[in-house]
Amino acid sequence: MRKFWSETPSYRKALSFCLPRGQKFPVGDGQMEIFKVEKATLSSVDDLKAYHAHIRPFVLQRLEEFRETWERGDEAIFEELVFCILTAGASALMGLRGVEALRPVLWSATAEEIAERIHFHLYPGARAQYIVAAREIVRNELGGRLKSWIESWRGRDTRRDACVQKFKGIGYKEASHFLRNIGFRGYAILDKHILRSLHAFGVIDSERPPSTRNQYLAIEQRYLAFANQVGIDPDELDLTLWASRTGMIVK
Repeated sequence: MRKFWSETPSYRKALSFCLPRGQKFPVGDGQMEIFKVEKATLSSVDDLKAYHAHIRPFVLQRLEEFRETWERGDEAIFEELVFCILTAGASALMGLRGVEALRPVLWSATAEEIAERIHFHLYPGARAQYIVAAREIVRNELGGRLKSWIESWRGRDTRRDACVQKFKGIGYKEASHFLRNIGFRGYAILDKHILRSLHAFGVIDSERPPSTRNQYLAIEQRYLAFANQVGIDPDELDLTLWASRTGMIVK
């Protein structure tokens, strides 16, 4: 298998990263902390590995929190679905803010009431409609058993396909995001930060986001191959690349 990157060593001085604790947002029964870290220009695989090693304790904690979301059950899983609907076309921070605003009324508010509560979102009306539609599917079609429905899809790709087909407002990126955030492993979340990082390392030829399922799967395979070649778990690599460009480990 060919290598995607140059093996020319980086001649920068030893990397050092500051890892102060960050702001907390309530998530379900507990608290989710945004870990604020230093951004980093990763100009070589050595830089990537060093940065990953420095922030790995925080990355592992976040991945464990994703697994715990699954264990908390249907309501926590649905809340994560809502987070991903709100994040699509916006940002993770806007998704967190939206979930926090909606949590007290998530299972009862009308689309109009939801839109009013997320007035700060770029697309409050559309996202409100998607959330109500998802809620009605979970409540009426799935009998509230969202976790069991997800478990019923055994195949990795068929599970993601099912989410894309079932819930409006969820494409392949956010379906991957949703499944990762509830503890499923090995999905690539091809947002702009990850695509830019992959392009910088020569893994892909363009930063342009995939527009079809086949394009998404093709880039995902390149991402997984890159993770294997650099020796970093794919889920850890996602959070590491994202942190290097944003200075945060969110979700």
